[in-house]
Amino acid sequence: MSKLRGETAVVGIGLAGLGQASGWSAIEIMAESAKAALADAGLGLKDVDGLFVSSSTHAMPTITAAEYLGIRPRHFSGTMAGGASFEVHVLTAATALRAGLCDVALIAYGSNQRSAAGRLVSSAEPQVNEAVYDPRQPITAYALATARHMHEFGTTRTHLAEVAVAARAWAGLNPRAFKRDPLTLDDVLAAPMVSDPLSRLDCCLVTDGGGAVVMMRADAARDRPKAPVYLLGAGCAHWHRQIAMMQDLTVTAATQSGAAAYAMAGLGPHQMDMVQLYDAFTINTLLFLEDLGFCRKGEGGSFVSGGAIAPGGRLAVNTNGGGLSCVHPGMYGIFPIIEAVEQLRGEAGARQQVRADTAMVHGNGGTLSCQASCIFGTEATLTA
Repeated sequence: MSKLRGETAVVGIGLAGLGQASGWSAIEIMAESAKAALADAGLGLKDVDGLFVSSSTHAMPTITAAEYLGIRPRHFSGTMAGGASFEVHVLTAATALRAGLCDVALIAYGSNQRSAAGRLVSSAEPQVNEAVYDPRQPITAYALATARHMHEFGTTRTHLAEVAVAARAWAGLNPRAFKRDPLTLDDVLAAPMVSDPLSRLDCCLVTDGGGAVVMMRADAARDRPKAPVYLLGAGCAHWHRQIAMMQDLTVTAATQSGAAAYAMAGLGPHQMDMVQLYDAFTINTLLFLEDLGFCRKGEGGSFVSGGAIAPGGRLAVNTNGGGLSCVHPGMYGIFPIIEAVEQLRGEAGARQQVRADTAMVHGNGGTLSCQASCIFGTEATLTA
């Protein structure tokens, strides 16, 4: 078992600008979420000496963020791995904290994508093997993976619709979710096709929003106002950049990142009380449930059927409503972390899980390119 297990913890979380934040810049939203997370931890900007920021707006994210926040970190990382960046940051921050490179690590993100653009924004970096076909990225890539999953395993559009309907049901319990109105399987199946076989309701939202997380070493974390949520395990992996270079469109690097996280935590998928994962498209949920070991490869569709991942189902998945119904400001990866922490602290309101000691959090970056998994637990899990 890794020496990192239980050595660091989340002590503060913050959200800002969710949904529509007209008139706010991306960095302003990031700063508001950072201030909220530090207040939640009983700390201030002057306490931050470790800074971990990713941005789809700023080329030098930590330098820009540090200047704006007025801090001078002694350790920092601006790793950019798409939406998985924040789960990667958790592992990097935990390593830095344990090594004594910093004492208070702030992980932060902000985006005004909805206000600024109002649509999904493709990467500004055309991929040489794909550009000639003029794909509508990122959805074209995910549509390819979806079509392949359907071909190999008999997955149907109804299976995909189950994911969207479950996410909306969770969002209905979350007052911060952007889309809360009821959604049915028929609604999803009748929605306009965007990239066959994915319809508009198989796609994530386009919103504004920011989130931040504060981490400390476990000994210091116990002196903070809120109950610490401990990092038990983490892992990350990337196997390709362009979807054209993905060896198998139905198997992602989550198989590697998840295995590393389970090994560090000394736990398995059957011991996870909930799963918070990056659901940019409905196919993501099926792929990651399979690759993280919650069902066998190809069985994701049947696994989610009949409301199995909706409120009251056998596995709580994306209890905030996910990127499909809660929030998705360009990159979603910070928000599954925040939702897991709220659940493990017992602060999730109407969507609170009765059993909430462990959570698998999973981030996805690029076109199924980078995968990063984190397992969080309450104090009770440290001696389990």
